[in-house]
Amino acid sequence: MKILRIALDVPLDEVFDFLPPAGAAAAIGRLVVVPFGRTRKVGVVVGESGSTEVPVERLKAVESVVGDIGAFTPDQLELFEFCSAYYQRPLGEVIAASLPPRLRQVSRRAIPAPVPEAANPALQSTHALTEAQAAALAAIQAGQGRFHPVLLHGITGSGKTEVYLHAIAESLAQGRQALLMVPEIGLTPQFEEHVRSRFPGTRVVSAHSHLAEGARAAGWVAAQCGAARIVLGTRLAVLMPFRDLGIIIVDEEHDPSYKQHEGLRYSARDVAVRRAQRLGIPVVLGSATPSLETCSNAREGRYTLAQLPARAAEGAALPRVSTVDTRADRPRDGLTFALLEAIKKRITRGEQSLVFVNRRGFSPVLFCRACNWHSTCTRCSANMVLHRRDNELRCHHCGRHERVPQKCPQCGAAELAPVGQGTQRVEETLREALPQARIVRVDRDSTSRKGALKEVLDQVRARAIDVLVGTQMLAKGHDYPHLTLVGVLDADSALFSADFRAAERLFAQLVQVSGRAGRGKAAGEVLIQTDFPGHPLYAAVARHNYDAFASEALEERRLAGFPPFSHLALLRAEAKKEGEPGDFLRAAAKAARVINPAIEVFDPVPAPLERKAGFERAQLLVRAASRADLQPFLRAWREALVAGGERRVRWSLDVDPQEV
Repeated sequence: MKILRIALDVPLDEVFDFLPPAGAAAAIGRLVVVPFGRTRKVGVVVGESGSTEVPVERLKAVESVVGDIGAFTPDQLELFEFCSAYYQRPLGEVIAASLPPRLRQVSRRAIPAPVPEAANPALQSTHALTEAQAAALAAIQAGQGRFHPVLLHGITGSGKTEVYLHAIAESLAQGRQALLMVPEIGLTPQFEEHVRSRFPGTRVVSAHSHLAEGARAAGWVAAQCGAARIVLGTRLAVLMPFRDLGIIIVDEEHDPSYKQHEGLRYSARDVAVRRAQRLGIPVVLGSATPSLETCSNAREGRYTLAQLPARAAEGAALPRVSTVDTRADRPRDGLTFALLEAIKKRITRGEQSLVFVNRRGFSPVLFCRACNWHSTCTRCSANMVLHRRDNELRCHHCGRHERVPQKCPQCGAAELAPVGQGTQRVEETLREALPQARIVRVDRDSTSRKGALKEVLDQVRARAIDVLVGTQMLAKGHDYPHLTLVGVLDADSALFSADFRAAERLFAQLVQVSGRAGRGKAAGEVLIQTDFPGHPLYAAVARHNYDAFASEALEERRLAGFPPFSHLALLRAEAKKEGEPGDFLRAAAKAARVINPAIEVFDPVPAPLERKAGFERAQLLVRAASRADLQPFLRAWREALVAGGERRVRWSLDVDPQEV
């Protein structure tokens, strides 16, 4: 008797046995609908067997085979199995993460089969490649037909996208598909428009979580059957099925957005490399500031290094970067005299400026001068942020919001004042100082409406805006030909973080936002407001010297025993009752030391955000010299934790954590 092994999206680390459907075939890889308890679920057939541990009379039969969705191929199932084993998550959860929400529904409308198009893979060239771009493309093409990881290290404005497009054209010319990944949803519409214009005869689909359910499902099906030749997406796109994938490109490969922080906590960049290795195809990792892990792989010869050391536009040069000593030039509502004067000069010359502040809202906190009360969230160990235009205090962690109090909730005084600078407050200060300037704020609040960001970017290119005030949404990927000044606020907060990756991320962020200036013929300038103008990190940014920064940072990592010279996993725990996460983690640490004494187990500590949405949170770090040591340990440790049966504490393992 044939028994079907079916993976379901349930929090159990096992697959389930079912009988075949009556009068129909259910091949491995097919989506099926099965009865499960009092419900019905969509699952995937992942294997067949001639026997079962469950009495046959108790087995239920598959209800139906999902007919409008093709089967997952063996390569795709192998990728899911790898992710399940490596990231310590149930196979059914991994497969579900690859499916758009509509395809997980038991009852839904069928997805229409994509209409085949007459494909014309030719790339519409606008200009010839530079010598460096041509050399980088040749380095990528040298690996056609085999696994060939390439680090494309190009300074901001060096034309990495042009190299990507030519590499994609080569894959399309061979009749294969291409996956181009970007870190932020906000970048996808701009990229999509550009890619469509350069491949006018080719079907391009987007893949990100902000798409309408129908569009996302249709794109998924088009990629699976091969109708979509180019897929442009965020991290979730790396798990999509393809008929014949020929190349994977990961733009801004260093970006933390490629790491999923809930459920299946995968790194899309690392999964992309693994997928390319399994398929035997090239994978390109592009960045102006490669992650130290990727940099180390290139230096050790595991990745091919291709470099773009100069800006592609004729006459364009890297901006001049300098610091403004805020101990001498004290900021007024976040802005120094030097920065304001520099903005005024750009407005007079008809040039544009960008003021970068990585905080949304009017200010970080509402403060009472009489009793020192400040606006904290009752559910999180975090401040409530003042959003003046909506007259609200909001927690950016749990979403709690409330009206701004008229007087202090603690002492009743009316002496409430905002402390610190968010994007809204900086915008208001600029409007007061520059009443004639055309100023626009760009953050997640101001661009929540569909199409809002594109409208702003179109205005920037039309030179209808003088000053942009924004968060990291504006720091990468965008090209502003007439923007010549970038001012950076609040950079110092990352200099003394406990996170060992903080300096790397600050350097990358400063290089990325600096790279928005001077991309045309007019020279660019960057002013970083800081209390520490002599700090070595700012000096490295000013010299545009990534290699020197990376060498020093890698040596620090080597001495401290942090990645890429070790491998980490983080056990996270949270509970409603105070003290329970710590008790759970201390017991877990004791079990870990018994399983493998060679694994270094740190003491439990509170999470960086100790309380969130009413839950107390803590974490426990473990470190191993190699993945070969870490993976077997994690499997055994996880089995021991599951066997412990703790129900009051929610816990999860984060392999290769990005936030420690």
